[in-house]
Amino acid sequence: MSPTPETVQALLNSDDFGERLRGVNQIRTLETAIASELLQKAATDQNTRVRYAAISQLANLEGVDGAALLPMLRNTLVNDPEPDVQAAAADALGALKLTEAFEDLKTAYETNPEWLVTFSIVAALGELGDTRGFEILQSALESGNELLVTAAIGSLGELKDDRALPLLLGFVAADDWQIRHRVIQALSQFDTPEAKAAIAQLSQDKSHIVAEAAKQHMNLS
Repeated sequence: MSPTPETVQALLNSDDFGERLRGVNQIRTLETAIASELLQKAATDQNTRVRYAAISQLANLEGVDGAALLPMLRNTLVNDPEPDVQAAAADALGALKLTEAFEDLKTAYETNPEWLVTFSIVAALGELGDTRGFEILQSALESGNELLVTAAIGSLGELKDDRALPLLLGFVAADDWQIRHRVIQALSQFDTPEAKAAIAQLSQDKSHIVAEAAKQHMNLS
């Protein structure tokens, strides 16, 4: 029998966190407005895994009213006791393009000591599409952490801010092939001679994966 709002609600009210987690997974089958309401309930669950699953699903809920979720996601980003749940909230704010939360993301980036939250904010700023995030992404490029640098490069590409181009060009010769690969993806968002020349240079990269990715983008342009 297919899940109904009533059967899912019963699972969410269970004393067994496994049942509540199953209820969150079944919310995927429900209509958006009902799913949004039930996920917001699950996002306050006492169990970390249940909260994380609910917040993560909100980020992928098509047609959801993002503005209605904004207060809850802001509160989760700032006040949830678990970094992975805070990180999921950052992801959701970016995916839902809730630019009203930019200052919250900025403050969390500057003050939250958890690396996972910092990484998720950097990754979310590209999807958010707010050019106010440029300075944060620039600072992430200077962090020296290769995973954070890679995420920042990707977000700068998504942001499509012309100020990012010289920064991205500085990573064309990065030691890590994964960074060079991400640079190709980012540069492909810029229709300039400098970006095209850099991608052409990377088509001769010593890494087969990087070279092939560059050639593919050259064929698409």
